Amino acid sequence: PLPAMAYEERVRSLADTVQLYRQDASGWRSCKRTNEVSIYWRPSTEFSGNIGDVCVPEAVWKCLKPEAGGLRTKWDQNVKDFELIETISDTISICRTITPSAFMKIISPRDFVDVVLIKQYEDGTIASAATNVEHALCPPQPTYVRGFNYPCGCFCIPIPGTQGLLHCTAAKVTIDSDFSCYLYQWLSTFPDSCIVVWFLLHTAFHLT
Repeated sequence: PLPAMAYEERVRSLADTVQLYRQDASGWRSCKRTNEVSIYWRPSTEFSGNIGDVCVPEAVWKCLKPEAGGLRTKWDQNVKDFELIETISDTISICRTITPSAFMKIISPRDFVDVVLIKQYEDGTIASAATNVEHALCPPQPTYVRGFNYPCGCFCIPIPGTQGLLHCTAAKVTIDSDFSCYLYQWLSTFPDSCIVVWFLLHTAFHLT
């Protein structure tokens, strides 16, 4: 494995990049909207694909927190497994996410190896940001296609004026992923998949 300083350098600007996605409203185009979910996209500056941005009115950090054995694999059908490869510090870790096959196994399962940063802001917002890295303990495997996450993340933002059991959190997720598959670049099912994911998240929130 690389020394911890190498990974710390990798995440130095990661939080700022993801925060910029959160604050910069320019260039986003609406591609799907329901009563509970709004999905936007714009061209990625990292590769020849698009950034996805999903906004939902209610969620909780414990359902989204990237951790081995956490709730994410229990409710999110797009995440088959989540592994902790190395802990760098209290806020930085190397993780592997495995996604299942799709479209009757036409699309092979993927795995993503990322350096993940957990950050808390003064307003109570908790964020997880991630970007791809290579790690000696997790080389590419023949049973998975290696995908790549570019700076992406999730913000859990407390809604002012809500407290106790009625405390509400706005969840904002930005996705900038290269699935190493041309098919993913033209599939139009991404917005619908997001809606399903956030319906499951809403259900998980009320069951926890």
